[in-house]
Amino acid sequence: MLTRRTILAGAGAALIGTAAVSRAAAATVPEAAYPAGSRTAPPKLPSDGRPFRPVVTLNGWSAPWRLRDGWKEFHLVAEKVEREVAPGMKARLWGYNGQSPGPTIEAVEGDRVRLFVTNKLPEHTTIHWHGMRLPNGMDGVGGLTQPQIRPGETYVYEFALSRSGTFMYHPHADEMVQMAMGMMGLFVVHPRDMRQQAVERDYAFLINAYDIDPGSFVPKVATMTEFNLWSWNSRVFPGIDPLVAATGERVRIRMGNLTMTNHPIHLHGYHFSVTGTDGGWVPPGGRWPEVTVDMPVGAMRAIEFVADAPGDWAFHCHKSHHTMNAMGHQVPTMIGVDQRAVAKRMVELIPDYMAMGDKGMADMGAMEMPLPDNTLPMMTGRGPFGPIEMGGMFTTVKVRDGLKAGDYRDPGWYRHPPGTVARKVEGA
Repeated sequence: MLTRRTILAGAGAALIGTAAVSRAAAATVPEAAYPAGSRTAPPKLPSDGRPFRPVVTLNGWSAPWRLRDGWKEFHLVAEKVEREVAPGMKARLWGYNGQSPGPTIEAVEGDRVRLFVTNKLPEHTTIHWHGMRLPNGMDGVGGLTQPQIRPGETYVYEFALSRSGTFMYHPHADEMVQMAMGMMGLFVVHPRDMRQQAVERDYAFLINAYDIDPGSFVPKVATMTEFNLWSWNSRVFPGIDPLVAATGERVRIRMGNLTMTNHPIHLHGYHFSVTGTDGGWVPPGGRWPEVTVDMPVGAMRAIEFVADAPGDWAFHCHKSHHTMNAMGHQVPTMIGVDQRAVAKRMVELIPDYMAMGDKGMADMGAMEMPLPDNTLPMMTGRGPFGPIEMGGMFTTVKVRDGLKAGDYRDPGWYRHPPGTVARKVEGA
């Protein structure tokens, strides 16, 4: 009989199934849920358990749970997934429950959680609960704190949530491959007292990166630094949804970095406070104003601000090559080079050939060049005034007067009041 005593007997994550999970064991596992698509799912208030204000996962969703005998039960399925990176490009990744990143897990400080993990990958895996305080045998490091979860097996992790904050989950098995393939997710623990750390809008996303050659679908897992797709929740601009808020609302943005480098994340039009790390909430006396927060590797940050300035405000990584798509790192600088003679001869061989870069790269944002299959323009996106010339880790924070609470729909482009847009000076 499966009981908590037998689950914890080995002081590690417990095996409850093999290549064929027994009927009795399968009956204890809640059904795995799957997302409806790649757009941002609106938050759903909890139907049972302790109350909390749910987060909004950017281009993602939160996993449902089953409340059973005082335990909040979740079911994650590690498996091959296909993710639309942006319209026009898909990636064949590994993830959880049909998507990369996997669903956000939400619970409340003091909850007891039971997390079933089924492995449908072609190799073994585990799950490490990054930043969580838990029994050593539940930490998810294959070979050190538990056996590996072999293909076809289901393991269960059980622990109590002793503190609130923003955390992550990811494998600690063949980590270079599995994380490079997109295996990760968010774990948000809300305060027991809903009045603590309260905000009106609470967004969350993970920072990840891929190296996918044009025309291919699978990331190159041995890449160390030269990635060509810098993404938020495995999406790149213009595929990243905007973060929407009503004027006067207090907004929190939770971010986690699981790439191989740091990211200075910059918000236009506002200053904010860093209010949390994966080590916990920053006391009010220890907070300071910023407009850019540096995201170290393997770390979480939460920032907060009052949305008191309406507009469409850019929100992006401030490493300029991280706001570009499918970027080739061996492209020479051609500024000032007269390419007319070469271009004339090249057109005879390649009719679609086009000389570029002699005056800079700005014109690329407006070009509609033929592309290889399954890739994206390096600079793309259109706004109300023309090409935005961005990609990668870029989106907008859209603040509007009169927006109803709980409305997360894209309100469209901002209508600037007369006289508030930069304009050409005639005759200058």
